[in-house]
Amino acid sequence: MEPPLLPLPGAGAPSLGETLAWLDRHVNLEAIESGRAGRLGLPSLERIGALVSALGDPQTTYPIVHVTGTNGKGSTSRMTAAILRACGLSVGTYLSPHLEQINERLQFDGTDITDDSLVGALGTVAEIERFLGIRATWFELVTAAAYAWFADMAAEAVVAEVGLGGRFDATNVGHADVAVVTNVELDHTQILGTTRESIAAEKAGIVKSGSLLVLGEESPNVAAIFEAEAERVGARAIWRRGTEFGCSSNRLAVGGRLVDIWTPLGRFSEVHLSLHGAHQGDNAACAVAAAQAFLGTTIEEDLVSDVLGAVRMPGRLEVVGRHPLVVLDGAHNAAGATAAGWALREDFAAARRVIVVMGCLRGRDPGELLSALGAERITAVVACRPPSPRAQEPANVVEAAQALGLVAEEAGTTAEALQRALELADRDDLVLVTGSLYVVGAARTALR
Repeated sequence: MEPPLLPLPGAGAPSLGETLAWLDRHVNLEAIESGRAGRLGLPSLERIGALVSALGDPQTTYPIVHVTGTNGKGSTSRMTAAILRACGLSVGTYLSPHLEQINERLQFDGTDITDDSLVGALGTVAEIERFLGIRATWFELVTAAAYAWFADMAAEAVVAEVGLGGRFDATNVGHADVAVVTNVELDHTQILGTTRESIAAEKAGIVKSGSLLVLGEESPNVAAIFEAEAERVGARAIWRRGTEFGCSSNRLAVGGRLVDIWTPLGRFSEVHLSLHGAHQGDNAACAVAAAQAFLGTTIEEDLVSDVLGAVRMPGRLEVVGRHPLVVLDGAHNAAGATAAGWALREDFAAARRVIVVMGCLRGRDPGELLSALGAERITAVVACRPPSPRAQEPANVVEAAQALGLVAEEAGTTAEALQRALELADRDDLVLVTGSLYVVGAARTALR
Protein backbone atom coordinates (compact mmCIF):
# COMPACT_ATOMS: atom_id res chain seq x y z
CA MET A 1 0.00 0.00 0.00
CA GLU A 2 1.33 3.42 -0.95
CA PRO A 3 1.93 5.97 1.84
CA PRO A 4 -0.78 8.64 2.14
CA LEU A 5 -0.54 11.49 -0.29
CA LEU A 6 -1.45 14.22 2.19
CA PRO A 7 1.40 15.29 4.46
CA LEU A 8 1.35 14.85 8.20
CA PRO A 9 -0.06 17.75 10.25
CA GLY A 10 2.31 20.67 10.21
CA ALA A 11 3.88 19.69 6.92
CA GLY A 12 3.40 21.60 3.70
CA ALA A 13 0.71 20.70 1.20
CA PRO A 14 1.78 18.34 -1.59
CA SER A 15 2.79 19.87 -4.87
CA LEU A 16 1.16 19.05 -8.18
CA GLY A 17 4.24 17.05 -9.12
CA GLU A 18 4.05 14.97 -5.93
CA THR A 19 0.34 14.42 -6.44
CA LEU A 20 0.74 13.24 -10.02
CA ALA A 21 3.69 11.03 -9.07
CA TRP A 22 1.44 9.34 -6.49
CA LEU A 23 -1.31 8.96 -9.09
CA ASP A 24 1.09 7.49 -11.65
CA ARG A 25 2.06 4.72 -9.22
CA HIS A 26 -1.39 3.25 -9.81
CA VAL A 27 -2.41 0.82 -12.53
CA ASN A 28 -3.37 2.59 -15.75
CA LEU A 29 -4.84 1.57 -19.11
CA GLU A 30 -1.42 0.66 -20.47
CA ALA A 31 -0.97 -1.94 -17.73
CA ILE A 32 -4.51 -3.26 -18.18
CA GLU A 33 -4.21 -3.66 -21.95
CA SER A 34 -0.81 -5.35 -21.64
CA GLY A 35 -2.15 -7.85 -19.09
CA ARG A 36 0.14 -6.59 -16.31
CA ALA A 37 -2.65 -5.29 -14.05
CA GLY A 38 -3.56 -8.58 -12.36
CA ARG A 39 -6.87 -8.43 -10.48
CA LEU A 40 -7.07 -4.68 -11.08
CA GLY A 41 -7.50 -5.44 -14.76
CA LEU A 42 -10.70 -7.39 -14.21
CA PRO A 43 -13.95 -5.54 -15.02
CA SER A 44 -15.50 -4.26 -11.81
CA LEU A 45 -17.28 -1.25 -10.31
CA GLU A 46 -16.50 -2.39 -6.75
CA ARG A 47 -13.51 -0.13 -6.11
CA ILE A 48 -14.95 3.04 -7.68
CA GLY A 49 -18.22 2.29 -5.88
CA ALA A 50 -16.40 2.15 -2.55
CA LEU A 51 -14.55 5.41 -3.27
CA VAL A 52 -17.62 7.44 -4.18
CA SER A 53 -19.64 5.90 -1.33
CA ALA A 54 -17.02 7.09 1.16
CA LEU A 55 -17.15 10.50 -0.49
CA GLY A 56 -20.92 10.67 0.08
CA ASP A 57 -21.92 9.57 -3.46
CA PRO A 58 -21.35 12.96 -5.06
CA GLN A 59 -22.43 11.59 -8.46
CA THR A 60 -26.02 11.45 -7.19
CA THR A 61 -26.19 15.20 -6.52
CA TYR A 62 -26.57 16.25 -10.16
CA PRO A 63 -28.11 14.83 -13.35
CA ILE A 64 -25.70 13.22 -15.82
CA VAL A 65 -25.43 13.03 -19.59
CA HIS A 66 -23.32 9.90 -20.11
CA VAL A 67 -21.60 9.57 -23.49
CA THR A 68 -20.07 6.43 -24.98
CA GLY A 69 -19.02 5.36 -28.48
CA THR A 70 -15.96 4.22 -30.36
CA ASN A 71 -15.32 7.55 -32.04
CA GLY A 72 -16.75 11.03 -31.57
CA LYS A 73 -17.64 10.81 -27.90
CA GLY A 74 -15.19 13.55 -26.91
CA SER A 75 -16.53 15.94 -29.55
CA THR A 76 -20.11 15.07 -28.66
CA SER A 77 -19.42 15.58 -24.94
CA ARG A 78 -17.84 19.00 -25.47
CA MET A 79 -20.64 20.21 -27.73
CA THR A 80 -23.36 18.92 -25.40
CA ALA A 81 -21.76 20.67 -22.42
CA ALA A 82 -21.38 23.90 -24.39
CA ILE A 83 -25.07 23.91 -25.37
CA LEU A 84 -26.18 23.26 -21.79
CA ARG A 85 -23.94 26.09 -20.55
CA ALA A 86 -25.42 28.43 -23.12
CA CYS A 87 -28.86 27.50 -21.77
CA GLY A 88 -27.82 28.90 -18.40
CA LEU A 89 -26.73 25.77 -16.52
CA SER A 90 -23.52 25.34 -14.51
CA VAL A 91 -21.96 22.31 -16.18
CA GLY A 92 -19.17 19.95 -15.22
CA THR A 93 -17.50 18.03 -18.04
CA TYR A 94 -15.39 14.92 -17.59
CA LEU A 95 -13.26 14.06 -20.63
CA SER A 96 -10.65 11.49 -21.56
CA PRO A 97 -7.94 11.20 -22.54
CA HIS A 98 -6.09 14.47 -22.11
CA LEU A 99 -3.69 15.75 -24.73
CA GLU A 100 -1.15 17.72 -22.71
CA GLN A 101 -2.23 18.14 -19.08
CA ILE A 102 -4.45 16.06 -16.84
CA ASN A 103 -6.34 19.26 -15.92
CA GLU A 104 -8.05 19.03 -19.34
CA ARG A 105 -10.10 16.07 -18.10
CA LEU A 106 -12.01 18.02 -15.45
CA GLN A 107 -13.79 21.14 -16.63
CA PHE A 108 -16.36 23.37 -15.01
CA ASP A 109 -18.23 25.83 -17.18
CA GLY A 110 -15.71 25.23 -19.94
CA THR A 111 -12.60 25.94 -17.85
CA ASP A 112 -10.02 23.33 -16.85
CA ILE A 113 -9.59 22.59 -13.17
CA THR A 114 -6.78 24.64 -11.57
CA ASP A 115 -3.65 22.95 -10.25
CA ASP A 116 -4.58 23.75 -6.66
CA SER A 117 -8.10 22.37 -7.02
CA LEU A 118 -6.77 19.25 -8.75
CA VAL A 119 -4.28 18.64 -5.93
CA GLY A 120 -7.06 19.10 -3.38
CA ALA A 121 -9.50 16.79 -5.17
CA LEU A 122 -6.95 14.03 -5.69
CA GLY A 123 -5.63 14.49 -2.16
CA THR A 124 -9.07 13.82 -0.72
CA VAL A 125 -9.43 10.70 -2.83
CA ALA A 126 -5.96 9.55 -1.75
CA GLU A 127 -6.97 9.75 1.89
CA ILE A 128 -10.18 7.82 1.14
CA GLU A 129 -8.19 5.12 -0.64
CA ARG A 130 -5.87 4.78 2.34
CA PHE A 131 -8.77 4.79 4.82
CA LEU A 132 -10.58 2.03 2.92
CA GLY A 133 -7.41 -0.02 2.57
CA ILE A 134 -7.99 -0.61 -1.13
CA ARG A 135 -5.88 -0.21 -4.22
CA ALA A 136 -7.75 1.59 -7.02
CA THR A 137 -6.71 2.22 -10.61
CA TRP A 138 -5.50 5.52 -12.04
CA PHE A 139 -8.76 6.14 -13.88
CA GLU A 140 -10.92 5.19 -10.90
CA LEU A 141 -9.15 7.72 -8.70
CA VAL A 142 -9.44 10.53 -11.24
CA THR A 143 -13.11 9.71 -11.85
CA ALA A 144 -13.89 9.78 -8.12
CA ALA A 145 -12.06 13.10 -7.82
CA ALA A 146 -14.01 14.50 -10.77
CA TYR A 147 -17.42 13.50 -9.45
CA ALA A 148 -16.57 14.93 -6.02
CA TRP A 149 -15.25 18.19 -7.49
CA PHE A 150 -18.36 18.68 -9.60
CA ALA A 151 -20.47 18.30 -6.44
CA ASP A 152 -18.28 20.82 -4.59
CA MET A 153 -18.77 23.23 -7.50
CA ALA A 154 -22.57 22.80 -7.27
CA ALA A 155 -22.88 21.54 -10.84
CA GLU A 156 -26.40 21.62 -12.21
CA ALA A 157 -25.48 19.10 -14.90
CA VAL A 158 -22.51 16.87 -15.66
CA VAL A 159 -21.50 15.52 -19.05
CA ALA A 160 -19.34 12.45 -18.49
CA GLU A 161 -17.40 10.82 -21.32
CA VAL A 162 -16.82 7.10 -20.90
CA GLY A 163 -13.17 6.13 -20.72
CA LEU A 164 -13.45 2.61 -22.14
CA GLY A 165 -16.51 0.54 -22.96
CA GLY A 166 -19.30 1.48 -20.61
CA ARG A 167 -20.72 -1.23 -18.36
CA PHE A 168 -17.64 -1.49 -16.15
CA ASP A 169 -16.15 1.93 -16.86
CA ALA A 170 -15.56 3.89 -13.65
CA THR A 171 -17.85 6.68 -14.87
CA ASN A 172 -20.75 4.21 -14.78
CA VAL A 173 -21.25 4.62 -11.03
CA GLY A 174 -23.23 7.64 -12.15
CA HIS A 175 -26.84 7.27 -13.28
CA ALA A 176 -27.43 8.50 -16.82
CA ASP A 177 -30.43 10.76 -17.16
CA VAL A 178 -29.46 10.82 -20.83
CA ALA A 179 -27.32 8.01 -22.26
CA VAL A 180 -25.65 8.84 -25.58
CA VAL A 181 -24.09 6.35 -28.02
CA THR A 182 -22.23 7.94 -30.93
CA ASN A 183 -21.29 4.78 -32.85
CA VAL A 184 -19.76 1.33 -32.42
CA GLU A 185 -16.64 0.19 -34.27
CA LEU A 186 -13.84 -2.28 -33.59
CA ASP A 187 -11.42 -0.88 -31.00
CA HIS A 188 -9.81 -2.12 -27.78
CA THR A 189 -10.83 -5.60 -28.89
CA GLN A 190 -8.57 -7.33 -26.36
CA ILE A 191 -10.77 -5.89 -23.59
CA LEU A 192 -14.20 -5.27 -25.13
CA GLY A 193 -14.46 -8.18 -27.56
CA THR A 194 -13.71 -8.90 -31.19
CA THR A 195 -17.09 -8.11 -32.75
CA ARG A 196 -19.16 -4.95 -32.97
CA GLU A 197 -21.95 -6.80 -31.19
CA SER A 198 -19.78 -7.73 -28.20
CA ILE A 199 -18.48 -4.17 -27.97
CA ALA A 200 -22.04 -2.85 -28.14
CA ALA A 201 -23.05 -5.11 -25.26
CA GLU A 202 -20.39 -3.44 -23.10
CA LYS A 203 -21.31 0.09 -24.17
CA ALA A 204 -25.02 -0.60 -23.60
CA GLY A 205 -24.28 -0.85 -19.88
CA ILE A 206 -24.57 2.92 -19.48
CA VAL A 207 -28.33 2.78 -20.18
CA LYS A 208 -30.18 2.85 -16.85
CA SER A 209 -33.73 2.78 -15.58
CA GLY A 210 -35.35 6.06 -16.56
CA SER A 211 -32.59 7.00 -19.03
CA LEU A 212 -33.41 8.56 -22.35
CA LEU A 213 -31.19 6.81 -24.88
CA VAL A 214 -29.83 8.91 -27.75
CA LEU A 215 -28.72 6.18 -30.14
CA GLY A 216 -26.37 7.30 -32.88
CA GLU A 217 -25.45 3.81 -34.10
CA GLU A 218 -27.60 2.90 -37.12
CA SER A 219 -26.50 -0.66 -37.95
CA PRO A 220 -29.65 -2.76 -37.25
CA ASN A 221 -27.83 -5.68 -35.61
CA VAL A 222 -25.81 -3.40 -33.34
CA ALA A 223 -28.62 -0.95 -32.58
CA ALA A 224 -30.83 -3.87 -31.54
CA ILE A 225 -28.46 -4.61 -28.64
CA PHE A 226 -28.97 -1.11 -27.22
CA GLU A 227 -32.71 -1.28 -27.79
CA ALA A 228 -32.92 -4.59 -25.94
CA GLU A 229 -30.90 -3.20 -23.03
CA ALA A 230 -33.11 -0.11 -22.88
CA GLU A 231 -36.19 -2.31 -22.67
CA ARG A 232 -34.60 -4.60 -20.07
CA VAL A 233 -33.63 -1.82 -17.65
CA GLY A 234 -36.68 0.34 -18.19
CA ALA A 235 -35.32 3.31 -20.14
CA ARG A 236 -37.95 5.99 -20.60
CA ALA A 237 -37.43 6.51 -24.34
CA ILE A 238 -35.10 5.96 -27.29
CA TRP A 239 -34.21 8.60 -29.84
CA ARG A 240 -32.68 6.86 -32.88
CA ARG A 241 -30.48 8.53 -35.47
CA GLY A 242 -32.36 8.65 -38.75
CA THR A 243 -35.75 8.31 -37.06
CA GLU A 244 -35.99 10.75 -34.15
CA PHE A 245 -32.92 12.87 -34.87
CA GLY A 246 -30.19 13.35 -37.42
CA CYS A 247 -28.10 15.58 -39.65
CA SER A 248 -30.04 15.90 -42.88
CA SER A 249 -27.60 18.13 -44.73
CA ASN A 250 -23.86 18.44 -44.26
CA ARG A 251 -21.95 20.71 -46.60
CA LEU A 252 -18.46 22.13 -46.77
CA ALA A 253 -18.19 25.73 -45.56
CA VAL A 254 -15.43 28.21 -44.84
CA GLY A 255 -13.81 27.16 -41.57
CA GLY A 256 -15.97 24.08 -41.07
CA ARG A 257 -19.35 22.68 -42.13
CA LEU A 258 -22.87 23.93 -42.80
CA VAL A 259 -25.37 21.48 -41.31
CA ASP A 260 -29.09 20.96 -40.88
CA ILE A 261 -29.98 19.15 -37.64
CA TRP A 262 -33.35 17.87 -36.49
CA THR A 263 -34.64 16.32 -33.26
CA PRO A 264 -38.10 15.55 -31.86
CA LEU A 265 -38.08 19.02 -30.31
CA GLY A 266 -36.87 21.22 -33.13
CA ARG A 267 -35.08 21.81 -36.43
CA PHE A 268 -31.90 23.83 -36.92
CA SER A 269 -31.19 24.89 -40.48
CA GLU A 270 -27.90 25.97 -42.07
CA VAL A 271 -26.01 25.97 -38.80
CA HIS A 272 -22.31 26.78 -39.17
CA LEU A 273 -20.22 24.19 -37.36
CA SER A 274 -16.67 25.39 -36.75
CA LEU A 275 -15.16 21.90 -37.01
CA HIS A 276 -13.65 20.08 -39.96
CA GLY A 277 -14.83 16.70 -41.19
CA ALA A 278 -18.29 15.54 -42.26
CA HIS A 279 -18.39 13.17 -39.27
CA GLN A 280 -18.60 16.18 -36.96
CA GLY A 281 -22.07 16.87 -38.34
CA ASP A 282 -23.16 13.50 -36.95
CA ASN A 283 -21.52 14.29 -33.61
CA ALA A 284 -23.25 17.68 -33.54
CA ALA A 285 -26.61 16.00 -34.15
CA CYS A 286 -25.98 13.68 -31.20
CA ALA A 287 -25.01 16.65 -29.03
CA VAL A 288 -28.07 18.74 -29.91
CA ALA A 289 -30.33 15.71 -29.35
CA ALA A 290 -28.63 14.98 -26.01
CA ALA A 291 -29.03 18.57 -24.81
CA GLN A 292 -32.69 18.67 -25.83
CA ALA A 293 -33.35 15.27 -24.26
CA PHE A 294 -31.77 16.54 -21.04
CA LEU A 295 -33.72 19.80 -20.99
CA GLY A 296 -36.95 18.28 -22.27
CA THR A 297 -37.75 21.45 -24.16
CA THR A 298 -36.95 23.32 -27.32
CA ILE A 299 -33.75 25.33 -27.67
CA GLU A 300 -33.51 28.59 -29.58
CA GLU A 301 -32.02 28.11 -33.02
CA ASP A 302 -29.76 31.16 -32.60
CA LEU A 303 -28.34 29.69 -29.39
CA VAL A 304 -27.42 26.41 -31.08
CA SER A 305 -25.93 28.31 -34.02
CA ASP A 306 -23.82 30.48 -31.72
CA VAL A 307 -22.50 27.48 -29.79
CA LEU A 308 -21.70 25.26 -32.76
CA GLY A 309 -20.20 28.19 -34.64
CA ALA A 310 -17.68 28.80 -31.87
CA VAL A 311 -16.88 25.29 -30.67
CA ARG A 312 -13.25 24.15 -30.68
CA MET A 313 -12.02 20.57 -30.54
CA PRO A 314 -8.32 20.14 -29.67
CA GLY A 315 -6.64 17.34 -31.56
CA ARG A 316 -9.59 16.54 -33.83
CA LEU A 317 -8.77 17.84 -37.32
CA GLU A 318 -7.44 20.87 -35.51
CA VAL A 319 -5.69 23.43 -37.70
CA VAL A 320 -2.66 24.76 -35.82
CA GLY A 321 -0.55 26.24 -38.59
CA ARG A 322 -0.73 27.65 -42.10
CA HIS A 323 1.73 27.81 -45.01
CA PRO A 324 2.11 24.90 -44.76
CA LEU A 325 -1.20 23.89 -43.28
CA VAL A 326 -0.63 21.85 -40.10
CA VAL A 327 -3.52 19.66 -38.94
CA LEU A 328 -3.65 17.52 -35.80
CA ASP A 329 -5.98 14.53 -35.65
CA GLY A 330 -5.91 11.77 -33.05
CA ALA A 331 -7.27 9.06 -35.38
CA HIS A 332 -5.97 5.81 -33.94
CA ASN A 333 -8.35 3.23 -35.43
CA ALA A 334 -9.58 2.44 -38.92
CA ALA A 335 -12.91 4.25 -38.53
CA GLY A 336 -11.24 7.40 -37.23
CA ALA A 337 -8.64 7.34 -39.99
CA THR A 338 -11.36 6.85 -42.62
CA ALA A 339 -13.16 9.95 -41.31
CA ALA A 340 -9.91 11.90 -41.41
CA GLY A 341 -9.29 10.64 -44.94
CA TRP A 342 -12.65 11.97 -46.10
CA ALA A 343 -11.77 15.33 -44.57
CA LEU A 344 -8.43 15.38 -46.41
CA ARG A 345 -10.26 14.84 -49.68
CA GLU A 346 -13.07 17.32 -49.01
CA ASP A 347 -12.25 19.92 -46.33
CA PHE A 348 -8.57 20.10 -47.27
CA ALA A 349 -8.76 19.29 -50.98
CA ALA A 350 -6.80 22.43 -51.86
CA ALA A 351 -3.61 21.11 -50.27
CA ARG A 352 -1.10 20.24 -52.98
CA ARG A 353 0.60 17.40 -51.10
CA VAL A 354 0.03 15.64 -47.78
CA ILE A 355 2.94 14.77 -45.51
CA VAL A 356 2.04 12.56 -42.55
CA VAL A 357 3.68 12.48 -39.13
CA MET A 358 2.59 9.20 -37.58
CA GLY A 359 3.23 7.39 -34.33
CA CYS A 360 1.18 4.39 -33.24
CA LEU A 361 0.65 2.37 -30.10
CA ARG A 362 1.15 -1.38 -30.02
CA GLY A 363 -1.79 -3.31 -31.40
CA ARG A 364 -2.47 -0.74 -34.12
CA ASP A 365 -1.89 -1.47 -37.80
CA PRO A 366 -0.13 1.56 -39.32
CA GLY A 367 -0.71 0.21 -42.83
CA GLU A 368 -4.45 0.06 -42.16
CA LEU A 369 -4.42 3.63 -40.85
CA LEU A 370 -2.43 4.98 -43.81
CA SER A 371 -4.71 3.18 -46.28
CA ALA A 372 -7.79 4.58 -44.55
CA LEU A 373 -6.32 8.09 -44.70
CA GLY A 374 -5.92 7.69 -48.46
CA ALA A 375 -2.41 6.67 -49.41
CA GLU A 376 -2.85 8.19 -52.87
CA ARG A 377 -2.85 11.70 -51.32
CA ILE A 378 0.22 11.09 -49.15
CA THR A 379 3.62 12.14 -50.45
CA ALA A 380 5.77 11.20 -47.47
CA VAL A 381 5.53 9.73 -43.99
CA VAL A 382 7.73 10.66 -41.03
CA ALA A 383 7.41 8.06 -38.28
CA CYS A 384 8.00 8.73 -34.59
CA ARG A 385 7.60 7.07 -31.22
CA PRO A 386 4.55 8.17 -29.20
CA PRO A 387 5.43 9.25 -25.64
CA SER A 388 3.73 6.18 -24.13
CA PRO A 389 4.85 2.86 -22.60
CA ARG A 390 2.71 1.21 -25.28
CA ALA A 391 4.58 2.88 -28.14
CA GLN A 392 5.06 0.90 -31.32
CA GLU A 393 8.46 1.02 -32.97
CA PRO A 394 8.62 3.78 -35.62
CA ALA A 395 10.29 1.27 -37.92
CA ASN A 396 6.96 -0.54 -38.17
CA VAL A 397 5.30 2.62 -39.49
CA VAL A 398 8.12 3.10 -42.01
CA GLU A 399 7.79 -0.49 -43.18
CA ALA A 400 4.02 -0.21 -43.56
CA ALA A 401 4.32 3.07 -45.47
CA GLN A 402 6.94 1.67 -47.83
CA ALA A 403 4.75 -1.38 -48.46
CA LEU A 404 2.12 1.05 -49.74
CA GLY A 405 4.69 2.63 -52.05
CA LEU A 406 5.20 5.73 -49.93
CA VAL A 407 8.44 7.52 -49.14
CA ALA A 408 9.02 7.14 -45.41
CA GLU A 409 11.65 7.90 -42.82
CA GLU A 410 12.06 7.67 -39.07
CA ALA A 411 12.58 10.44 -36.55
CA GLY A 412 13.14 10.23 -32.81
CA THR A 413 10.60 12.33 -30.96
CA THR A 414 7.32 13.78 -32.16
CA ALA A 415 8.90 17.25 -32.13
CA GLU A 416 11.73 16.02 -34.37
CA ALA A 417 9.29 14.30 -36.72
CA LEU A 418 7.19 17.42 -36.96
CA GLN A 419 10.23 19.57 -37.70
CA ARG A 420 11.31 17.15 -40.42
CA ALA A 421 7.84 17.17 -41.98
CA LEU A 422 7.84 20.97 -42.02
CA GLU A 423 11.20 20.88 -43.79
CA LEU A 424 9.75 18.56 -46.45
CA ALA A 425 6.62 20.65 -46.94
CA ASP A 426 6.09 23.61 -49.24
CA ARG A 427 3.75 26.50 -48.44
CA ASP A 428 0.82 24.88 -50.26
CA ASP A 429 1.22 21.47 -48.61
CA LEU A 430 -0.52 19.95 -45.60
CA VAL A 431 1.24 18.30 -42.67
CA LEU A 432 -1.02 15.86 -40.82
CA VAL A 433 0.00 14.66 -37.36
CA THR A 434 -1.91 11.50 -36.48
CA GLY A 435 -1.89 7.86 -35.33
CA SER A 436 -2.27 8.45 -31.59
CA LEU A 437 -3.53 11.16 -29.26
CA TYR A 438 -0.17 10.87 -27.49
CA VAL A 439 1.52 12.06 -30.69
CA VAL A 440 -1.05 14.83 -31.14
CA GLY A 441 -0.53 16.04 -27.58
CA ALA A 442 3.24 16.07 -27.99
CA ALA A 443 2.89 17.98 -31.27
CA ARG A 444 0.66 20.62 -29.62
CA THR A 445 3.27 21.10 -26.93
CA ALA A 446 6.10 21.33 -29.46
CA LEU A 447 4.25 23.87 -31.57
CA ARG A 448 3.49 26.06 -28.58
